[in-house]
Amino acid sequence: MNDFYNNAIGHWVVVVVAMALLLFVVLTATAYTVWFERVALGRIQRRPGPNRVGPAGLMQLAADGVKLAFKESFIPEKTDRVIYVLAPTIGVAAAFLAWVVIPIGLWYNVTYWIADVNVGILIIFAVSSLNVYAIVLGGYASNNKYSLLGGLRSAAQLISYEMSLGLALVPTFMIVGSLRLRDIVEYTVSWGPYHGPLPLIILTPIGFLIYVISATAETNRTPFDLPEAEQELIGGFLTEYSGLKFTMYYLAEYLNVITVSTLAVLLFFGGWYLWSVPPVLAFLIKVVIMIFVYIWLRGTFPRLRYDRLMRLGWKVLLPLAMANVVVTAIVLVAVS
Repeated sequence: MNDFYNNAIGHWVVVVVAMALLLFVVLTATAYTVWFERVALGRIQRRPGPNRVGPAGLMQLAADGVKLAFKESFIPEKTDRVIYVLAPTIGVAAAFLAWVVIPIGLWYNVTYWIADVNVGILIIFAVSSLNVYAIVLGGYASNNKYSLLGGLRSAAQLISYEMSLGLALVPTFMIVGSLRLRDIVEYTVSWGPYHGPLPLIILTPIGFLIYVISATAETNRTPFDLPEAEQELIGGFLTEYSGLKFTMYYLAEYLNVITVSTLAVLLFFGGWYLWSVPPVLAFLIKVVIMIFVYIWLRGTFPRLRYDRLMRLGWKVLLPLAMANVVVTAIVLVAVS
Protein backbone atom coordinates (compact mmCIF):
# COMPACT_ATOMS: atom_id res chain seq x y z
CA MET A 1 0.00 0.00 0.00
CA ASN A 2 2.86 2.38 0.88
CA ASP A 3 4.55 1.63 -2.47
CA PHE A 4 1.28 2.45 -4.26
CA TYR A 5 0.90 5.73 -2.36
CA ASN A 6 4.52 6.78 -2.93
CA ASN A 7 4.11 6.16 -6.65
CA ALA A 8 3.21 9.39 -8.49
CA ILE A 9 0.08 7.94 -10.10
CA GLY A 10 -1.00 6.20 -6.90
CA HIS A 11 -0.54 9.39 -4.95
CA TRP A 12 -2.85 11.33 -7.26
CA VAL A 13 -5.42 8.52 -7.24
CA VAL A 14 -5.54 8.72 -3.45
CA VAL A 15 -5.79 12.54 -3.53
CA VAL A 16 -8.62 12.53 -6.10
CA VAL A 17 -10.58 9.88 -4.19
CA ALA A 18 -10.09 11.81 -0.95
CA MET A 19 -11.28 15.02 -2.60
CA ALA A 20 -14.38 13.31 -4.01
CA LEU A 21 -15.16 11.81 -0.61
CA LEU A 22 -14.65 15.16 1.11
CA LEU A 23 -16.90 16.86 -1.44
CA PHE A 24 -19.67 14.34 -0.75
CA VAL A 25 -19.31 14.61 3.03
CA VAL A 26 -19.26 18.42 3.08
CA LEU A 27 -22.22 18.70 0.69
CA THR A 28 -24.24 16.28 2.83
CA ALA A 29 -23.26 18.13 5.99
CA THR A 30 -24.33 21.42 4.41
CA ALA A 31 -27.76 20.04 3.52
CA TYR A 32 -28.38 18.81 7.03
CA THR A 33 -27.03 22.02 8.53
CA VAL A 34 -29.89 23.80 6.76
CA TRP A 35 -32.34 21.22 8.15
CA PHE A 36 -30.84 21.60 11.62
CA GLU A 37 -31.16 25.38 11.46
CA ARG A 38 -34.78 25.26 10.33
CA VAL A 39 -35.70 22.83 13.10
CA ALA A 40 -33.80 24.81 15.75
CA LEU A 41 -35.32 28.13 14.66
CA GLY A 42 -38.73 26.48 14.73
CA ARG A 43 -38.21 25.45 18.34
CA ILE A 44 -36.85 28.88 19.27
CA GLN A 45 -39.87 30.57 17.67
CA ARG A 46 -42.38 27.99 19.02
CA ARG A 47 -43.43 26.56 15.68
CA PRO A 48 -43.00 23.06 14.18
CA GLY A 49 -40.38 23.69 11.48
CA PRO A 50 -40.03 21.17 8.61
CA ASN A 51 -41.94 18.01 9.55
CA ARG A 52 -43.78 16.82 6.44
CA VAL A 53 -41.31 15.42 3.90
CA GLY A 54 -39.72 12.25 5.22
CA PRO A 55 -39.29 11.22 8.87
CA ALA A 56 -38.87 14.32 11.07
CA GLY A 57 -38.69 16.39 7.86
CA LEU A 58 -35.28 14.93 6.96
CA MET A 59 -36.12 14.80 3.25
CA GLN A 60 -37.29 18.41 3.11
CA LEU A 61 -33.88 19.59 1.94
CA ALA A 62 -33.83 17.05 -0.88
CA ALA A 63 -37.24 18.29 -2.03
CA ASP A 64 -36.14 21.93 -1.80
CA GLY A 65 -32.92 21.18 -3.66
CA VAL A 66 -34.73 19.51 -6.54
CA LYS A 67 -37.22 22.37 -6.68
CA LEU A 68 -34.49 25.04 -6.78
CA ALA A 69 -32.42 23.14 -9.34
CA PHE A 70 -35.34 22.95 -11.78
CA LYS A 71 -36.69 26.46 -11.24
CA GLU A 72 -36.44 28.83 -14.17
CA SER A 73 -33.01 30.44 -14.10
CA PHE A 74 -33.31 33.61 -16.13
CA ILE A 75 -30.68 36.28 -16.78
CA PRO A 76 -32.02 39.87 -16.69
CA GLU A 77 -31.38 42.20 -19.60
CA LYS A 78 -28.36 44.51 -19.62
CA THR A 79 -26.37 42.37 -17.21
CA ASP A 80 -22.73 41.42 -17.60
CA ARG A 81 -23.57 37.82 -18.44
CA VAL A 82 -20.11 36.31 -17.91
CA ILE A 83 -19.62 37.87 -14.46
CA TYR A 84 -23.27 37.26 -13.55
CA VAL A 85 -22.79 33.50 -14.04
CA LEU A 86 -19.22 33.39 -12.71
CA ALA A 87 -19.93 35.17 -9.39
CA PRO A 88 -21.84 32.37 -7.59
CA THR A 89 -19.31 29.85 -8.91
CA ILE A 90 -16.51 31.80 -7.21
CA GLY A 91 -18.46 31.73 -3.94
CA VAL A 92 -18.89 27.95 -3.95
CA ALA A 93 -15.32 27.28 -5.12
CA ALA A 94 -13.86 29.49 -2.36
CA ALA A 95 -16.00 27.76 0.27
CA PHE A 96 -14.82 24.31 -0.83
CA LEU A 97 -11.15 25.23 -1.24
CA ALA A 98 -10.82 26.05 2.45
CA TRP A 99 -11.39 22.36 3.27
CA VAL A 100 -8.25 21.29 1.46
CA VAL A 101 -6.10 22.02 4.54
CA ILE A 102 -8.62 21.35 7.34
CA PRO A 103 -7.88 18.17 9.34
CA ILE A 104 -11.09 16.41 10.36
CA GLY A 105 -9.97 14.02 13.08
CA LEU A 106 -8.09 10.87 13.91
CA TRP A 107 -8.92 7.27 13.12
CA TYR A 108 -6.46 4.57 14.20
CA ASN A 109 -3.82 7.28 14.75
CA VAL A 110 -4.25 8.63 11.21
CA THR A 111 -5.22 12.30 10.75
CA TYR A 112 -7.46 12.94 7.76
CA TRP A 113 -6.84 15.92 5.47
CA ILE A 114 -6.13 16.58 1.80
CA ALA A 115 -2.94 18.62 2.37
CA ASP A 116 -0.97 19.21 5.57
CA VAL A 117 0.89 22.52 5.17
CA ASN A 118 2.68 24.63 7.76
CA VAL A 119 0.65 27.77 6.94
CA GLY A 120 -2.74 26.09 6.69
CA ILE A 121 -4.68 28.83 8.47
CA LEU A 122 -3.27 31.47 6.10
CA ILE A 123 -4.45 29.46 3.10
CA ILE A 124 -7.94 29.31 4.62
CA PHE A 125 -7.95 33.08 5.14
CA ALA A 126 -6.76 33.63 1.57
CA VAL A 127 -9.37 31.49 -0.16
CA SER A 128 -12.16 32.58 2.20
CA SER A 129 -11.50 36.19 1.25
CA LEU A 130 -12.53 35.33 -2.31
CA ASN A 131 -16.12 35.16 -1.09
CA VAL A 132 -16.31 38.96 -1.14
CA TYR A 133 -15.54 38.90 -4.87
CA ALA A 134 -18.49 36.57 -5.42
CA ILE A 135 -20.86 38.95 -3.65
CA VAL A 136 -19.50 42.21 -5.08
CA LEU A 137 -19.32 40.88 -8.63
CA GLY A 138 -22.81 39.39 -8.34
CA GLY A 139 -24.19 42.73 -7.16
CA TYR A 140 -22.36 44.65 -9.89
CA ALA A 141 -23.24 42.28 -12.73
CA SER A 142 -26.96 42.23 -11.87
CA ASN A 143 -27.48 45.81 -13.12
CA ASN A 144 -29.77 46.49 -10.16
CA LYS A 145 -29.27 49.29 -7.65
CA TYR A 146 -30.35 47.14 -4.71
CA SER A 147 -27.95 44.38 -5.75
CA LEU A 148 -25.12 46.88 -6.12
CA LEU A 149 -25.79 48.36 -2.67
CA GLY A 150 -25.80 44.87 -1.18
CA GLY A 151 -22.45 44.11 -2.81
CA LEU A 152 -20.92 47.36 -1.56
CA ARG A 153 -22.20 46.72 1.95
CA SER A 154 -20.69 43.25 1.89
CA ALA A 155 -17.29 44.58 0.77
CA ALA A 156 -17.24 47.19 3.56
CA GLN A 157 -18.40 44.64 6.12
CA LEU A 158 -15.86 41.97 5.20
CA ILE A 159 -12.97 44.45 5.14
CA SER A 160 -14.01 45.79 8.55
CA TYR A 161 -14.38 42.45 10.30
CA GLU A 162 -11.62 40.46 8.59
CA MET A 163 -9.02 42.53 10.45
CA SER A 164 -10.46 41.76 13.87
CA LEU A 165 -11.00 38.11 12.86
CA GLY A 166 -7.34 37.70 11.95
CA LEU A 167 -6.08 39.53 15.04
CA ALA A 168 -8.35 37.43 17.28
CA LEU A 169 -6.34 34.35 16.28
CA VAL A 170 -2.86 35.87 16.67
CA PRO A 171 -2.67 35.10 20.44
CA THR A 172 -3.39 31.45 19.63
CA PHE A 173 -0.54 31.37 17.10
CA MET A 174 1.78 33.09 19.57
CA ILE A 175 1.04 30.55 22.30
CA VAL A 176 1.42 27.49 20.05
CA GLY A 177 4.21 28.91 17.88
CA SER A 178 2.77 27.44 14.69
CA LEU A 179 0.25 28.18 11.93
CA ARG A 180 -0.33 24.48 11.24
CA LEU A 181 -3.83 23.46 12.33
CA ARG A 182 -2.71 20.03 13.51
CA ASP A 183 -0.05 21.59 15.77
CA ILE A 184 -2.69 23.86 17.31
CA VAL A 185 -5.01 20.93 18.02
CA GLU A 186 -2.19 18.85 19.50
CA TYR A 187 -0.88 21.65 21.76
CA THR A 188 -0.16 20.09 25.15
CA VAL A 189 0.69 21.42 28.59
CA SER A 190 2.22 20.01 31.77
CA TRP A 191 0.40 21.55 34.74
CA GLY A 192 1.16 19.63 37.90
CA PRO A 193 -0.17 16.09 37.55
CA TYR A 194 -1.89 16.87 34.25
CA HIS A 195 -0.06 16.39 30.98
CA GLY A 196 -2.04 16.45 27.77
CA PRO A 197 -3.91 18.53 25.18
CA LEU A 198 -5.39 21.85 26.26
CA PRO A 199 -8.38 23.64 24.68
CA LEU A 200 -6.94 27.05 23.93
CA ILE A 201 -10.16 28.86 24.82
CA ILE A 202 -8.87 28.56 28.40
CA LEU A 203 -5.90 30.78 27.51
CA THR A 204 -7.57 33.02 24.89
CA PRO A 205 -11.25 33.55 25.87
CA ILE A 206 -11.24 37.13 24.53
CA GLY A 207 -9.90 35.91 21.20
CA PHE A 208 -12.71 33.36 20.98
CA LEU A 209 -15.37 36.00 21.69
CA ILE A 210 -13.96 38.30 18.99
CA TYR A 211 -13.69 35.36 16.60
CA VAL A 212 -17.35 34.35 17.00
CA ILE A 213 -18.63 37.90 16.43
CA SER A 214 -16.30 38.55 13.48
CA ALA A 215 -17.00 35.17 11.87
CA THR A 216 -20.73 35.86 12.09
CA ALA A 217 -20.18 39.12 10.22
CA GLU A 218 -17.85 37.44 7.72
CA THR A 219 -20.52 34.90 6.78
CA ASN A 220 -23.24 37.59 6.50
CA ARG A 221 -25.34 35.90 9.14
CA THR A 222 -27.98 37.52 11.33
CA PRO A 223 -27.57 39.94 13.11
CA PHE A 224 -24.99 41.02 10.50
CA ASP A 225 -26.91 40.15 7.31
CA LEU A 226 -26.88 43.75 6.05
CA PRO A 227 -25.86 42.80 2.46
CA GLU A 228 -29.26 41.10 2.03
CA ALA A 229 -31.50 43.09 4.43
CA GLU A 230 -34.90 42.29 2.93
CA GLN A 231 -36.62 45.31 4.51
CA GLU A 232 -34.13 47.72 2.93
CA LEU A 233 -32.63 46.07 -0.17
CA ILE A 234 -35.27 43.49 -1.17
CA GLY A 235 -32.64 40.76 -1.28
CA GLY A 236 -29.41 42.70 -1.75
CA PHE A 237 -26.93 41.02 -4.06
CA LEU A 238 -29.34 38.06 -4.44
CA THR A 239 -32.21 40.14 -5.83
CA GLU A 240 -31.70 39.16 -9.48
CA TYR A 241 -30.59 35.56 -8.87
CA SER A 242 -32.85 32.52 -9.13
CA GLY A 243 -32.74 28.79 -9.73
CA LEU A 244 -29.39 27.03 -9.62
CA LYS A 245 -27.32 30.22 -9.36
CA PHE A 246 -29.29 31.29 -6.27
CA THR A 247 -28.77 27.79 -4.85
CA MET A 248 -25.01 28.17 -5.28
CA TYR A 249 -24.98 31.36 -3.19
CA TYR A 250 -27.16 29.64 -0.60
CA LEU A 251 -24.79 26.66 -0.55
CA ALA A 252 -21.73 28.89 -0.17
CA GLU A 253 -23.23 30.65 2.86
CA TYR A 254 -23.85 27.43 4.76
CA LEU A 255 -20.51 25.98 3.72
CA ASN A 256 -18.87 29.03 5.24
CA VAL A 257 -20.87 28.56 8.46
CA ILE A 258 -19.57 24.99 8.73
CA THR A 259 -16.04 26.17 7.94
CA VAL A 260 -15.91 28.87 10.63
CA SER A 261 -17.49 26.45 13.13
CA THR A 262 -14.87 23.82 12.30
CA LEU A 263 -12.06 26.36 12.68
CA ALA A 264 -13.43 27.40 16.08
CA VAL A 265 -13.28 23.76 17.18
CA LEU A 266 -9.73 23.32 15.89
CA LEU A 267 -8.39 26.61 17.23
CA PHE A 268 -10.14 26.89 20.58
CA PHE A 269 -11.72 23.58 21.66
CA GLY A 270 -9.01 20.98 21.19
CA GLY A 271 -10.19 19.58 17.87
CA TRP A 272 -10.86 15.85 18.10
CA TYR A 273 -9.80 15.41 21.74
CA LEU A 274 -12.69 14.78 24.16
CA TRP A 275 -11.92 12.38 27.00
CA SER A 276 -12.41 8.80 25.75
CA VAL A 277 -14.87 9.69 22.97
CA PRO A 278 -13.73 8.39 19.55
CA PRO A 279 -11.87 11.28 17.82
CA VAL A 280 -14.06 11.62 14.72
CA LEU A 281 -17.24 11.52 16.83
CA ALA A 282 -15.80 14.05 19.30
CA PHE A 283 -14.91 16.36 16.44
CA LEU A 284 -18.41 16.06 14.96
CA ILE A 285 -20.09 16.78 18.32
CA LYS A 286 -18.06 19.95 18.83
CA VAL A 287 -18.73 21.22 15.30
CA VAL A 288 -22.48 20.64 15.70
CA ILE A 289 -22.45 22.57 18.99
CA MET A 290 -20.65 25.50 17.32
CA ILE A 291 -23.11 25.49 14.42
CA PHE A 292 -25.92 25.64 16.97
CA VAL A 293 -24.29 28.73 18.51
CA TYR A 294 -24.57 30.53 15.16
CA ILE A 295 -28.19 29.38 14.80
CA TRP A 296 -28.89 30.55 18.35
CA LEU A 297 -27.47 33.99 17.53
CA ARG A 298 -29.74 34.20 14.49
CA GLY A 299 -32.81 33.30 16.51
CA THR A 300 -31.97 35.69 19.37
CA PHE A 301 -30.62 39.01 18.07
CA PRO A 302 -32.25 41.53 15.72
CA ARG A 303 -30.38 42.91 12.73
CA LEU A 304 -28.02 45.78 13.56
CA ARG A 305 -28.32 49.18 11.95
CA TYR A 306 -25.53 49.67 9.41
CA ASP A 307 -23.75 52.50 11.23
CA ARG A 308 -23.75 50.43 14.42
CA LEU A 309 -22.32 47.49 12.50
CA MET A 310 -19.38 49.63 11.34
CA ARG A 311 -18.93 51.19 14.77
CA LEU A 312 -18.80 47.77 16.44
CA GLY A 313 -16.13 46.56 14.01
CA TRP A 314 -13.83 49.59 13.99
CA LYS A 315 -14.30 51.08 17.47
CA VAL A 316 -14.84 48.00 19.62
CA LEU A 317 -13.63 44.72 18.11
CA LEU A 318 -10.50 45.99 16.34
CA PRO A 319 -9.06 47.87 19.38
CA LEU A 320 -10.00 44.95 21.65
CA ALA A 321 -8.27 42.47 19.33
CA MET A 322 -5.12 44.61 19.19
CA ALA A 323 -5.07 44.97 22.97
CA ASN A 324 -5.51 41.20 23.30
CA VAL A 325 -2.44 40.62 21.13
CA VAL A 326 -0.34 43.07 23.15
CA VAL A 327 -1.40 41.61 26.52
CA THR A 328 -0.74 38.06 25.30
CA ALA A 329 2.74 39.05 24.12
CA ILE A 330 3.55 40.68 27.48
CA VAL A 331 2.33 37.60 29.41
CA LEU A 332 4.32 35.22 27.20
CA VAL A 333 7.50 37.25 27.69
CA ALA A 334 6.88 37.45 31.44
CA VAL A 335 6.41 33.69 31.92
CA SER A 336 9.15 32.60 29.50
